[in-house]
Parts: sequence; structure tokens; C-alpha cells
Amino acid sequence: MLNLTERKGVQCVEEVKDLILGQCEKSCPHSVTDDLEKVLNDTSKPVGLLLSERFINVPPQIALPLHKQLQEEMAEAQSSNKPSGKCHYCLMICKTYKDPSKTIPARGAPPKDELTFVNAEEEFFYEQATMKFHYSVQEETDSVLSGRWSFDDVPMKPQRTVMLIPADRMSAIMDKLKEYLTV
Repeated sequence: MLNLTERKGVQCVEEVKDLILGQCEKSCPHSVTDDLEKVLNDTSKPVGLLLSERFINVPPQIALPLHKQLQEEMAEAQSSNKPSGKCHYCLMICKTYKDPSKTIPARGAPPKDELTFVNAEEEFFYEQATMKFHYSVQEETDSVLSGRWSFDDVPMKPQRTVMLIPADRMSAIMDKLKEYLTV
């Protein structure tokens, strides 16, 4: 966990914040960008960047002990007054895909975005996020097929999903991870 608020003014941290705000501006209403900017600049409620990457061939069950350890380290950081323990929000950027074949709405219904998370456990973070948006990285990545692997498959559209999760919702996320990932 990297406390973005504590490291305000550090060039690489500012570049990460600018990238996130720039993508938000391109893909969201102006009010959402304003809200996100306020959260990122509010020094009374620090934001931590939660980096979570699991190789595709590693089973999701490995995520549970890793997130448990992270929570323990964050609690320890909080009790020892370290910057990573002061975070009020967690900011995550996840790899997601949009399946274009599942976005066709029923007659009269609004289009439904069908998101697929590369790391399935990140969906539990998505459910608890108070602010979230997606942006396309289709021009920057290889294509991915939806899993049936036939010549008729429509390539899935690669995206990044940015989520802002209140730190006090992490215990609910951990409960879900335990429920679904315990073997």
C-alpha cells in the first residue's frame, strides 16, 4: 500500500494521480472527475494505492493469504503510526475485459456492461467501491478471446477499472474472500 497523500509532491506519485484523473476525465462526467480530484487532494482522508497483481496461471486461492497478510501489515502500520496505516481510502486499478457479445440489451432496456475481472477476487473490491470507472486500453494491449476459442469468437475489449474503496469496508471484502476462496 502506497500512501499517495503522504507522498504528495513526489514526481512519480503525481504522475500516477495525473494519469488516473486524466483517464477519469476522458471516460466520466465532469462531476465524477471533480469528486475524485477532491478525494485525492483531501489531506484529512489519505488515499493509498493498493497494488494487486496475480499471474493468470496462479489460482485465486493464493489471494486470500496475501490479502490477510496485507491487512495485518496495515493494522500494524496504523498502530505504529506509519503512513500506510493512515489511509482512509484504497485506490485500485484492475485489469478487466468487456465482452461485446453480452452488451446487447433487451428491447427497451439500457445497454448492460458485462465486466470480466482478470483476477476474479477483485470483483469483491468492485462491489464495495464507492467510486469506480473504466477506461479502454485496447490500443495498448493484445486481443483476448472470450474462452470458447472458436474462429467465431469476438475479441474481448481490454479495460482498466479504477476503484476507490473506503478502508473501513476491507473487513467485508476479507469476509467475502474467505467465503469464496477457502478450500
